Amino acid sequence: MKYAPIGQNLFIRNREKLSSRLKPGSVAIFNSNDIMPTNGDGTMPFRQNSNLLYLSGIDQEESILLIAPDFPDPRYREVLFLKETSEMIAIWEGHKYTKEEATETSGVETILWNDQFERILSTVLAESDHIYLDTNEHIRSGSEVQTRNDRFIVWCKNEYPMHQYERLAPIIYDLRAVKEPRETELLQEACKITGKGFRRVLEFIKPGVWEFEVEAEYIHEFKMNRSRGFSFDPIIAGGANSCVLHYIDNDQQLKDGDIVLMDVGAEYANYFGDMTRVVPVNGRFSERQRAVYDAVLRVKQAATQMLTPGNTLPDYHREVGRIMEGELLELGLIDKTDIKNQSKDWPAYKKYFMHGTSHHLGLDVHDVGSIYKTFELGMVFTVEPGIYIPEESIGIRLEDDVIITENGHINMMADVPLAPDEIEDLMNA
Repeated sequence: MKYAPIGQNLFIRNREKLSSRLKPGSVAIFNSNDIMPTNGDGTMPFRQNSNLLYLSGIDQEESILLIAPDFPDPRYREVLFLKETSEMIAIWEGHKYTKEEATETSGVETILWNDQFERILSTVLAESDHIYLDTNEHIRSGSEVQTRNDRFIVWCKNEYPMHQYERLAPIIYDLRAVKEPRETELLQEACKITGKGFRRVLEFIKPGVWEFEVEAEYIHEFKMNRSRGFSFDPIIAGGANSCVLHYIDNDQQLKDGDIVLMDVGAEYANYFGDMTRVVPVNGRFSERQRAVYDAVLRVKQAATQMLTPGNTLPDYHREVGRIMEGELLELGLIDKTDIKNQSKDWPAYKKYFMHGTSHHLGLDVHDVGSIYKTFELGMVFTVEPGIYIPEESIGIRLEDDVIITENGHINMMADVPLAPDEIEDLMNA
């Protein structure tokens, strides 16, 4: 792995938390993700199932984690099943986990090869009443691809129809929403690397460079700092492109007088940074660009202060919308008549700020966790208000990553330039 060892204590702790939530006489089973095909004999880069990673740290395909806290034989209360390597696999694919390495990584003592899974599962289920299965219940999920977990659910219910089946998602999503200290360290490293990339591009951006060249500067810096790469497809959006929320073509030339919006993040140890910055291509904001930038910055600062224990995302977003409404009035983008005639379901401010302000962040960019769960210490959120004015080719979004703490919050992007004067100074140094 490119990243430094995480340490097994995190995964031992995570399994303990999960086990405490299971019903008596239960077994929970997690499968790795598949290696997905492209065309011919090509494959996409492997990305591990986040829940299996959260519980084991095992970053390898064809892996299975079985947890049965009440099983009489302690050897089978936690079992990792792995792909057995061979001399041929080592030649063609490279090193795979040995049993000793898997224990060192995960803290699981019983490591077996995959060919023993069905026999051990049968033994464990003979003493179990409940089977907890892993499904993707993310509210934004729209995948039509059948996963390894999906196939296993079909097989398991066919082989063991008389057991009581339970959902893992509500439990593990609730656990993952609150980060352990070691997780926040990994997130902080991802944010640190992201910030290094931003400082690099501040020295590079000027009229005439291309969006994809800026993207290349980021990926160079990320990889130099032990990141696997971008957390998500990067948005490098100059001029009118900055008003396209999910613009990822990154194929246009940056022009004098335009701004460029960059929504990027570095991955580190499977934890994701998520940052948005906007800079003037020529190194100086116009008066109008600066006015819109300052308005978004004020909303962002106010929103950050509302990330406190006891709040909820729906209430938080409503209050942020009220603040944004005032800023849009000052900018002359809406007026009191617009507000008077607005729809309850689509307030006037949504014309220029049509997305949410925050989402969970962690092992996924839009990390799991109920939007109705009250904020708790250890939760990590993005803060990313924006104003998009297509008729002026101005799109401003500013985004940092924030941990809720006993003393308020910690901005993990605090060292990344954000103030417009600082950005201009750095670009003109």
